[in-house]
Amino acid sequence: MSAALEQNLKLLADNGQVSALSGILHGIEKEGLRVDAEGAISQTGHPLALGSALSHSHITTDYSEALLEFITPVFKESGEALNFLQQLHSFTYQNMGSEELWNASMPCQISGEDAIQIARYGSSNVGQMKYIYRVGLEHRYGKMMQAIAGIHYNFSLPETLWPVLQELQGKKGDLQQFRSDGYFGLIRNFRRYSWLLLYLFGASPALSSSFMCGRQHDLEEWDEDTLFRPYATSLRMSDLGYSNKAQADLNICFNHLDTYVKTLTQAINTPYPAYETLGVKTAAGYRQLNSNVLQIENEYYSDIRPKRVALSGEKPINALTERGVEYIEVRNTDINPLLPLGIDQQQSDFLDVFLVTCLLSDPSEISDQECTLINQNNDLVVNRGREPGLTLTREGQQISIADWGNQILDDVEKTALLMDQINNSSRFNDAVSAQRAKLTDPSLTPSALILQQMKQQGLSYEAFILQQSRKHRTELSATALPAEQQSYLEQMSSSSMEEQVQIELADSQDFDSYLRDYLVQ
Repeated sequence: MSAALEQNLKLLADNGQVSALSGILHGIEKEGLRVDAEGAISQTGHPLALGSALSHSHITTDYSEALLEFITPVFKESGEALNFLQQLHSFTYQNMGSEELWNASMPCQISGEDAIQIARYGSSNVGQMKYIYRVGLEHRYGKMMQAIAGIHYNFSLPETLWPVLQELQGKKGDLQQFRSDGYFGLIRNFRRYSWLLLYLFGASPALSSSFMCGRQHDLEEWDEDTLFRPYATSLRMSDLGYSNKAQADLNICFNHLDTYVKTLTQAINTPYPAYETLGVKTAAGYRQLNSNVLQIENEYYSDIRPKRVALSGEKPINALTERGVEYIEVRNTDINPLLPLGIDQQQSDFLDVFLVTCLLSDPSEISDQECTLINQNNDLVVNRGREPGLTLTREGQQISIADWGNQILDDVEKTALLMDQINNSSRFNDAVSAQRAKLTDPSLTPSALILQQMKQQGLSYEAFILQQSRKHRTELSATALPAEQQSYLEQMSSSSMEEQVQIELADSQDFDSYLRDYLVQ
């Protein structure tokens, strides 16, 4: 990492261009299950007072009616995104009655898959497509996996940075291509070093035993209601969470935009025998959108994605092809049940400097062999990351998590010092220092603290998370919403319901034709 990073930081500093790194854009998406007063998954529909899940810009549902998703606007300051996220929580709490918002990644008590009601989005073509896509996920992977929640951290560099970097690095050619290449270099380095994020911020070392009901596993018993791994950091990111056989051999390439698009397009258009046997449309209705390896791009489970805002009706992959990468979506962030929002300012600051470091470091391509090692290292960290003496593989050699982690932080610290200079602060360097402490003492990691508090209080996973969720609701509800924001969110709920009606009235073709036209784009 070091040589290229130091060179790029020096280029920015020596040419008076450090300010080009100011104005990073942030957006946060956070999922969370609605649960009843006893902590079981909600059986009620999406609250009407929260508006239309189809057309509301900030409050929607993910897989199920019970799985809320909060989406902040894009802000230059991550603190503004966190503040908006807090306001979305407060507004939602006003409209949940006796229900709670489950503040953890691994689900609450779920009696069986029948208890998970697939999200509904109305009768429009786009609403039907969203529903049928989820029906397809049920048939392909089961509903239980779709009850897992997480935080997606959306991050983009200032548009003014790209021409500056291109000139300083002496690169010629199309600026859009240079920007996309830069984001893909960031993605490759993220994949190389994101095991560190799983260690530092993983917050799912235990889960409800109901999640594994009827499935074979080698988890240990905490009590009759709880399963865990003693040194796990993020079971959400393990093969217990987002994994499936059909995607195991996809080999999506992150080396270039064109190869990424090509391999992902191939998966979207390649039939998969088991899904062909399942069938697409039967007398009872659609069972999936198609019988290919992936129904649509979003079905591909990746810990990071290149993104571009798509136009209405446009495939995301076509938006990427036409206009290049606009931002990246970090998807490996657990909801930390020890924090009211599941994430805080310090974690956000660290993510910023980590991602900028990934951008400015050596963007060398990832070989198939290195890709295998990356997956092996991640697997070790999510399942055994705090285990004494655990080593990872780097360039064919074994290295301890603390040694490698501190070397990565040495580089991240260089970026942090520059970003503190830009912001006239010490917050970025402080965020790095806080992570060093976790490498020295694994008991300071969220995964260790969660198990420690469960043990001290004699609580099961379900009881502990329900307790934390109630505590955070009280804390977040203590501050009244500003009147302007209260009015804005009430208006958003009302106008989104009207917008859904207009979308349904505007449909001019039957669903079969709509789906066919969409898929052949």
